[in-house]
Formats: sequence, structure tokens, C-alpha cells
Amino acid sequence: DAVAAVIAHEELSASDPAFCLSFLAHSMLFVNNLARNGTVEQKAKYLPGACSGEKIGGMGMSEPGVGTDVLGMSTIATKSADGSTYTLNGAKMWITNGTVDGSNTGDVFLVYARTSDDRTGGVTSFIVEKGMPGFSLGQKIEDKCGMRASMTAELVFDNVVVPAENIVGSEGGATLCMMRNLEIERITLAAMSLGIARRSIEVMSNYSQERKAFGKPIGDYGQIQKAISESYAEYMAGRSYVYNVARHLDLNSFGNGLDADGVKLYAAPMAKRVADRAIQVLGGYGYVGEYQVERLWRDAKLLEIGGGAKQGPP
Repeated sequence: DAVAAVIAHEELSASDPAFCLSFLAHSMLFVNNLARNGTVEQKAKYLPGACSGEKIGGMGMSEPGVGTDVLGMSTIATKSADGSTYTLNGAKMWITNGTVDGSNTGDVFLVYARTSDDRTGGVTSFIVEKGMPGFSLGQKIEDKCGMRASMTAELVFDNVVVPAENIVGSEGGATLCMMRNLEIERITLAAMSLGIARRSIEVMSNYSQERKAFGKPIGDYGQIQKAISESYAEYMAGRSYVYNVARHLDLNSFGNGLDADGVKLYAAPMAKRVADRAIQVLGGYGYVGEYQVERLWRDAKLLEIGGGAKQGPP
């Protein structure tokens, strides 16, 4: 249910956007994707552990040289002579939950790889598990601007042999599944933006009543009222848009990219603006970690990039 997903991501993000990002990669990019596109046997094998939290999942789409242009991926999967296995070679970059301990890969991933030269019809999705020979952690990404509580990694595939039964959907049929899952990913990323904006508004509103200048609370001054009121109006506009799109989204449908992209396009920069205003209202206290708004501002920047950059094509 898209509305339930939006509620969960707004609330989690208001508390900790980085934790919410890891939850999104697990629940939306792996669990929802497999639940919509996997076989009965695949779902019975992988979903119970993923839903209990015993296994942490993710999705491998972006590559070191391929971001928004996902169909330009170069990771390849070569079918064996008898068709029983595929051999994966390549690398995936910026993978949330790519590692959960900094030393090893996460537990299980849906990995997109090219099985033919057909740009749209040559992409296949595979289930790749931790411990498969040749599947390794390339690097844990360090020194990130924000989302630091969410681990990000490069995953390397060096002659990784994957059984044919680990194909999700059909050979060459992953593009539609990928694009459909990008819709709910972008909607939940927009919901994360709502959480950041709401938390920022709460912080600056409370602070404006506590902090005094020239003998009265700074919330009595027009400049501060303007920052809070504009932030609230922008947040509520985004909230109305996001929840309306989610309410009408059928997770089994596709072709909803206009508004799935639209909510992210609006909400991501909105969250960053609101967090920036919160820093400004708090002054020096906003610039340091005590009130968290500087972290929210850093976290918000990722939402303009991840899941499709705001300036990129859908």
C-alpha cells in the first residue's frame, strides 16, 4: 500500500533520515520489488527473512560510470551453454545496504545486469546472495556529506555464477520492473523529504519561542515568522501532493512516472530549503549539531540526487 509506505517513510525520516534511507532500500527496493515480480518459490525463500529483519536486502542498479542513465549499465550476465546458470561481471556503486558492517556485503540483493545489447530489452534482474563466490565488497563509501548512518558501498561481481532460478521475472524483462519500482521509490523518497521538512519546522518553531532577543521571543519578529510560515506552507503543499499521488497509486501498475517524478522534484529541494531556514533561524546553534538541523540539511541534499537526480531524465 503506497499510502502506508509514505506514512512510514515520513515518520522515520522525521526521526532519522539515514536510518529511513536504509529502510527504504530494504523495504522498497528489495522486498517490494521481489513481492511484485518474483516467483512463488523466490518469495517463499527470501521474503520471510527479509520481513523479520534477519536478512538485510538492497538493490544494485547504479554503476561507477552510470547513474541516472540506468539503461547504460555495463554489468553483464552471460548464460551458460545449457542455460542453467548466468555469470555476472561488473560493479555496482552507491548501493545502500551494500554493507551493514563495513567489512562484508549485505545479505541479499536484486541486481540488474545486461543479458543482451538491446538497450531496453536486454536487462535482467538477478537475486545475488552474500557468500556467492566472486561476489565481494569493493569499498564502503566514506566521507559522505550526509546520510552517514546509512552505509553505502560498491559491490563487485567477478565471475559470479548465479542459477537461472534466481532470475526475477524473465530474461530481458527487467526494464519494466525497474521503472515500475522507481515510481514507489521516488514517492517514498519524497515522503522522506516531508519528514525532514516537518522536523525542521518543529525545531525552529520551538526555538523561536525559547530564544529571546531585545527582550522578547524571536518568534515575535516578522523575519522569523516569515521563515516559519513559508516553510509550513511549502511543507503542506508537498504533503498534499505526495499523499494524493500515493492514494491513487496501484503498486501493480506502471506508467505513473509523471507524478512519481513530480513529487520528488518538488519535495526534495523543498526539504533542503526548509532545513536551511531552520539553520538560519537558530543562527550559531543551527550550524552545530545540538539541534540536528545542520544534519537534516546535509541529509536533504541526497534526496536531490539519489533515486534520479533532479536535473536528470526520468
